[in-house]
Amino acid sequence: MDTPLIDPFARPISYLRVSVTDRCDFRCVYCMSENMTFLPKAELLTLEELDRLCSTFVNMGVRKLRVTGGEPLVRKGIMTFFRAMQRHLETGALDELTLTSNGSQLGRMADELADCGVRRINISLDTLNEEKFARITRWGRLGQVLDGIEAAQNAGMRVKINAVALKGVNEDELFEMVEWCAARDMDLTFIEVMPMGDMGGEDRLDQFWSLKDLRARLAERYTLEDLAERTGGPATYVRLKETGSKIGFITPLTHNFCESCNRVRLTCTGELYMCLGQEDMADLRAPLRASEDPRVLENAIRAAIARKPKGHDFDYSRQSVEGQVSRHMSHTGG
Repeated sequence: MDTPLIDPFARPISYLRVSVTDRCDFRCVYCMSENMTFLPKAELLTLEELDRLCSTFVNMGVRKLRVTGGEPLVRKGIMTFFRAMQRHLETGALDELTLTSNGSQLGRMADELADCGVRRINISLDTLNEEKFARITRWGRLGQVLDGIEAAQNAGMRVKINAVALKGVNEDELFEMVEWCAARDMDLTFIEVMPMGDMGGEDRLDQFWSLKDLRARLAERYTLEDLAERTGGPATYVRLKETGSKIGFITPLTHNFCESCNRVRLTCTGELYMCLGQEDMADLRAPLRASEDPRVLENAIRAAIARKPKGHDFDYSRQSVEGQVSRHMSHTGG
């Protein structure tokens, strides 16, 4: 327990992303097929098991915990888990407890999340057009998400908007999104669409909009000042001189960010993925349920980290989708 988690390439593992459910109230075209078959509830880790697993990681040196899904806030009783993780903030063992959400449930849950110590939240929002929003999310309502964003800000949380860059879909909203976020003092991060899961009729190659091109378009209107800061995730950042706002770029395809990777992903069934873009995973549910001895779980975690690869294989070169992984994004955690 006293030995920090270090992978084979001397990268300390200090960031855990944990998916608490594969379910969601949206069906975003780049994340899920419309007719998803979700895991049987019996296969999911209980909230108590998630507590034990995450607490073990915290005891082994994880300083940042991000709760994801699916949509994490649709899991029944999820605030019990957030309240349990709050104790690690209070002891100083954990620096940050945060989540990524589609915003649909924040209208009723933002205040309680803030009470649990959540100070920042990432909200996925790819368009400000109601019709396009319904098309992208299939089941979502834009007004509900906008109300959730307002509730999060009113609760004192710092909101960052995550937008997937989709060619032919939200290209025409680039400047509108930037100005909208700047007016509300929200940072904005653009993400390249990743080749994951059953396409469900969606062509990832046709959707792909290089952030190199997106950044060049921003530079036509704004002065971009590169920032050295990192938040523990894969984004690189610029400041727009004219608005003072911060823009992030997550570029798994046009720029491999693996050299500084400090994170692993835990699914709601106890699978630990050491890399988002690789199929290799370690089953932590079996040792978790096999023994109450914490050393059994700790040894399983260390063995998994020893298999963490140097990087992923995502590639859209040669006009084909290379390195696609078979699982949906919602399975691993967004």
